[in-house]
Amino acid sequence: MIALIRYTFATVVHTQRYLAPLLLFMGLMGVLTVNGSGPLPPAYASSAGALFVCSTWLTVALMSLDDPTQRAIVVVSSGGRSLKVLLAAVGTALLSCLVLMVFGLLFPLWLGSYDVTVADLVLGVEAQLTCALVGIAIGVLCSRLVFRRQGYALVAALALVMGALFAKGMPPVNRLFTLMSTTPDAADLLAPTSGLLLTSALLLAVFTTVTQFVAARRE
Repeated sequence: MIALIRYTFATVVHTQRYLAPLLLFMGLMGVLTVNGSGPLPPAYASSAGALFVCSTWLTVALMSLDDPTQRAIVVVSSGGRSLKVLLAAVGTALLSCLVLMVFGLLFPLWLGSYDVTVADLVLGVEAQLTCALVGIAIGVLCSRLVFRRQGYALVAALALVMGALFAKGMPPVNRLFTLMSTTPDAADLLAPTSGLLLTSALLLAVFTTVTQFVAARRE
């Protein structure tokens, strides 16, 4: 698995497909993060939203690194286990998001003047990880393994992203943002956001299973 993750990292760096989602993340952070003060949850909601969109695009890019012929070679080289190759791509996306999470945690603190508590930092980690997992799940489902036509994949990804962001009360993303924008005390949010984090992990597991099922039938 480690070798496959290293291969995926090396390929995405060589092809530079990480640049567009990375620039999008940096741009959204610059636009959404303001030089503010007061409670931190709304600021971390902005960081989580930026990571959500970035993780979706990055995962789609990672899942589309290899054409079908090259993917078949990678699967054979990994012992014929296509699930292992899929999990390596998911792991690569998750590790990349963990690096971006550090920036998402520190950038609002650098720009603003906040009274930071441990609960604020924990909430920031939970919020960003929740959005990253949902973004990765959407990226996996809307990859080439499921949608052979890029146009259909793009429409599906946009529909899922828009639904997750704007469908009122929809867990975990919209519900998370609603809680963080209306509850200033981070300590009061830790329990409900933990539940949303678990929901996002289950969603990623389900979408990964569906993607593997579709890909295995085609292969």
